[in-house]
Amino acid sequence: MTLNTFIRHCLGDTLDGLRDGLSHFSGPSRAAILFAMAPDAPAYVFDPQHLLSGHEPRLRELFLENREWRNRPPMRPGSLKFNHIMPEKNLQLTGLISYGGRSGAVYYQMWFTEHHPDMCSLGPTERWLEHAAWRFSHDMASESTLYTGISGGFLREYAAHAVRDDVVDRMNMILGWDTRLRIYPILDAVLELSRTREEGAWPRGELVFVEPHAIEQIPFLVHFSPSEQPALENIKHVRKLLAAVEQAGLKLISDGQSVAGIATENLPSFTITADFKGGHGFLRVVDETVCSFADGTYQSTTRRANLVHLEEAFLESELDAEIGNTLFKIVAALVHQAVDQKHGATIVLDLNPTPIFISGQSFERPRDLRDPAILNLAKSLFRVDGALHIGADMHLHGFACLLDGRSFPGENRARGARYNSALRFTAEHDNVIVVVVSSDRPVSVIQAGIEASAACQWKPVSHLILTPIPLEEWVRRNGD
Repeated sequence: MTLNTFIRHCLGDTLDGLRDGLSHFSGPSRAAILFAMAPDAPAYVFDPQHLLSGHEPRLRELFLENREWRNRPPMRPGSLKFNHIMPEKNLQLTGLISYGGRSGAVYYQMWFTEHHPDMCSLGPTERWLEHAAWRFSHDMASESTLYTGISGGFLREYAAHAVRDDVVDRMNMILGWDTRLRIYPILDAVLELSRTREEGAWPRGELVFVEPHAIEQIPFLVHFSPSEQPALENIKHVRKLLAAVEQAGLKLISDGQSVAGIATENLPSFTITADFKGGHGFLRVVDETVCSFADGTYQSTTRRANLVHLEEAFLESELDAEIGNTLFKIVAALVHQAVDQKHGATIVLDLNPTPIFISGQSFERPRDLRDPAILNLAKSLFRVDGALHIGADMHLHGFACLLDGRSFPGENRARGARYNSALRFTAEHDNVIVVVVSSDRPVSVIQAGIEASAACQWKPVSHLILTPIPLEEWVRRNGD
């Protein structure tokens, strides 16, 4: 079975929208699909940006050497009309999230995207991939004469819907289908509140949503009379009430329609919590964080510094594993403090047996950062201009250090002096890693004049110049 122009065009539109939407939700993201249109049709791979590279052996094992996936009966003919999809779960490929299904229009499809290390939860992204599968199957069932070409647009703007779908799935598992809690108004209110200031301050505190029938069982500290309960859509009023629960432990309680009062504990088993942290916040279902929110949008990020590249650098160094692990925890504590306080900072990790000399404020003797008091002191010294100098001995050797070095072609004029000084310094010193925390950018891990943590910006590739490849050919071509 060959792929006609309609199938290729539909796939390209859908994949482009999926990739663009996920990139706004989780950072630069690629997407790919593996599919077979019929039980006896060849499997194809459409992977314009090489997301699946390195997974050839596993895909060969699952889809070429094993025919179990083909032995399942096709969907009944009526399912083509109603577009019913039987789900296929995550394939558990390292570094990837996958989700797909089977329908009368598409015998098998599996969509893939990046598993970013700083995601709050896989749920919304899985729902996104699920919707991509549904859109593709729907378009195939509609056939070319009824094709609208809007699937890519839907997927590009799917963030709030993906969060809603994940929340509803979790809610139905706990409460069942008979619930009066409506999720879209809640999500809209949370975003509106997140960008509403009160006397110049961004909102802080917890707004907890519970099933309406559970309100009566809550031991309120303050229960507003029904006539005085502000409607959830009255954003200005609700924002003012949030100021009353900034203190830890206090929670503003809502049934999804109005604000009922203030409580502290003994809440129902199912809750949806919007935890406002100032300029951003987190959405939780019961005790699990689903996503974060900021700037009027939902995002997958935990908003914690991504230090996976630093961890990899330690693993590749000659450091003892236990020392590397302890040093990583020390640096992580310092970086998270700087990020939380929203100020720039620089850490020089000197892995040489004898620390190099760096101009700055030194001590009579180095201070052991394994001591909690010294670690807290280091967090305070972050406020002083200049870098912290930390050795492989896990001691603080100096602060307010100046990083000098000669200019070289690898500099980035779009970044500040702190960043470019780190590039110059590491280009001239061996066994040195510099971690740069910018007040308005992600954390940078720099070694040998190169930013190891630089996000890979994949160039957009038009689907018009590419085409899906038969899986067997793709494995042979990429596995060599």
